[in-house]
Amino acid sequence: MREIDREVRKILQGIIGNKVRAIKNGENSNDDMLGLLVESNMKQPELGMSMETTSVLLTWTLIVLSMLPEWQERAREEVLHHFGRITPDYDGLNEHSRKRISAGIKFPADMNLILPVLFIHHDPEIWGKDASEFNPGRFADGISNASKYHHASFFPFGWGPRICIGQSFALLEAKMVLSMILQQLFFELSPSYIHAPYVVLILHPQHGAQIKLKRI
Repeated sequence: MREIDREVRKILQGIIGNKVRAIKNGENSNDDMLGLLVESNMKQPELGMSMETTSVLLTWTLIVLSMLPEWQERAREEVLHHFGRITPDYDGLNEHSRKRISAGIKFPADMNLILPVLFIHHDPEIWGKDASEFNPGRFADGISNASKYHHASFFPFGWGPRICIGQSFALLEAKMVLSMILQQLFFELSPSYIHAPYVVLILHPQHGAQIKLKRI
């Protein structure tokens, strides 16, 4: 499986690389979908990924809140408490400021570091015995107080100088959309939904997210 995966990736990277070189050489790319996608990505390289990560974040949020209606109701109560039925504003959504840290740790040059995000975010020693449970309440007092150790234990957007430049916008966008959904709609999973997370760079619902919506 790994050999096949490497071979497929190599073939696809070769096709994309040829298309990139063709576009840079001025060849017309408007006659095929790959050309249009590559050309768009070359103009706005960060846009596609930022839109995908935000949409996937919202998709999983709706899935989990559909699975756990008690948390959905608590989230709705919080939104209605802060905004009522009016459209959420920037000041209300952006109450918490980000804190910076300086660990003072030095590493040898050319050293490769791998941070296993999934394992760290589910480590019972850091988050407690309920580490694998969906519990937004753990962040009620801020990220810095959510874990037993340092607040850098939670880094969905990376950390330090290489932190994702789209973090603030992505979170603001996601909170805005989710707040407006909670204000107007109740949602639950359709019986046709199949829970099958799989990774294609980021975690996706393999068979889509079939969700039933009901206006409040």
